[in-house]
Amino acid sequence: MSEITRRAVLRGAAGLAGVTALGGLASCSRTTGTAVGPVADAVAAAEAARRKPRGRLVTARLTPQPLTLDLGGRTVSTWAYGDTAPGPLLRATAGDVLRVDVDNQLPAATSVHWHGLALRNDMDGVPGMTQDPIASGGTFRYEFTAPHPGTYFYHPHSGVQLDRGLYGVLVVDDPDESGRYDAEWIVVLDDWVDGTGRTPDQVLAELQQAGGDDSMGNMHDMGGIGGMEGMDHGSIGGSMGGMEAMQSPVLGGAGDIAYPHYLLNGKTPADPATLSAKPGQRVRIRFVNAGSDTAFRIAVGGHRMTVTHSDGFPVVPVPTDALLIGMGERFDATVTLGDGVFPLVASAEGKQGQAMAVIRTGAGRPPTADVKVRELSGKVLLGTAVSVAESVRLDPRPADRAHDLVLGGTMTPYRWTINGKTFPDADPLRLSQGERVRLRFVNRSMMFHPMHVHGHTFALTNGGARKDTVIVRPMATLDVDLEADNPGQWATHCHNIYHAETGMMTTLSYQAQE
Repeated sequence: MSEITRRAVLRGAAGLAGVTALGGLASCSRTTGTAVGPVADAVAAAEAARRKPRGRLVTARLTPQPLTLDLGGRTVSTWAYGDTAPGPLLRATAGDVLRVDVDNQLPAATSVHWHGLALRNDMDGVPGMTQDPIASGGTFRYEFTAPHPGTYFYHPHSGVQLDRGLYGVLVVDDPDESGRYDAEWIVVLDDWVDGTGRTPDQVLAELQQAGGDDSMGNMHDMGGIGGMEGMDHGSIGGSMGGMEAMQSPVLGGAGDIAYPHYLLNGKTPADPATLSAKPGQRVRIRFVNAGSDTAFRIAVGGHRMTVTHSDGFPVVPVPTDALLIGMGERFDATVTLGDGVFPLVASAEGKQGQAMAVIRTGAGRPPTADVKVRELSGKVLLGTAVSVAESVRLDPRPADRAHDLVLGGTMTPYRWTINGKTFPDADPLRLSQGERVRLRFVNRSMMFHPMHVHGHTFALTNGGARKDTVIVRPMATLDVDLEADNPGQWATHCHNIYHAETGMMTTLSYQAQE
């Protein structure tokens, strides 16, 4: 169990006054006696309201286990769901009930978080907050209604396990989908280090050890620094105090880790995945960034994409040459394909390397692993620049409550904070059911942070997209509004997994109404 999760469990076991317990485990943030716990009646009532009489029961089984994977010319030992990474595709229709049995064959405790879904709180998969950890050799049944159509994914919320092969895609289909496309591809992006000489836990330990010396003072307080000249590929960015930065002209500080491999659907560019269609077909591509420390700039050689959805929710369609996707974000886009062979490239933003797939609609030689795609230098779209579709726009009304989330961090020591505190000591963000709540993300670092709110979608103010994960750029402020319509205790954190694990997390804490 990771140190942060262990401290959370101990904090809960100590019996914080009045917090609703789950299996003997209390909420791990500093809530009060009025907190709505994960097994509260209000949680059950919200789930009952989501259930539809005609919803199907969709069953699946996930077996997290150690295994050996071929990434395409490189064999690694890792952990994954079953025998593949990404794990099995799960698919349901909005209104269906998912029942997923997890059999933990890992040598460590784990969990499964259903990223982006507004599901019932006790199924959210955050050990110490919504459930007990699934012990090694143990089992757990997740059962919940999938309320909204869209592209989602699942992964552990236990330490830095996400930076192994433990992730998979969940697609919730829209029963009213008009089907204005001929084919569908699912594209999962990842940054990979496990089994190449170190594990993610060793990477975390190296970051913490390298940042343990305060002799450099607050030199890096404005965010992380990147990899250095002469360091091995796959090195820890900034760990030696060098100022050679992993820098993006769009995102500023682009991460803390220079990964040896970047994957698309589990494959390196040396042996890429092939996506097949016919010339002239219109393809819907569901993009998922399952990486832990890397944003990707995506483009299709010789084509433009039209972005149609962000984090599952429809947007006003917008054409673009390239798309920038942060960790935890998902985008749907359509492409009308030409005749031939084309590269789909996901460049590691601000880093060296890329992921790639081959699109084949006809005859032609496949692109090389280091192919350059001119569209990557064209118009680049971020999730903060798209507009919400009218069908999912929040009703206009003023906020009943507002919270500031000031994002900060240091490399020495390696520590990332919300409002100056690290989880689980961060002050919870209190709210009540039925409120309109404004969250103001204030980034006081020189590194971008993809901020994720569990159990809700929020709306970027001034007509922006409905999202659950959003990039907050360096020294920027971003306001979002959400409807407090899903009671419980909800993790809110940076989806750079190393930032979250070293403190950049808090709790969206529903309080019982008097």
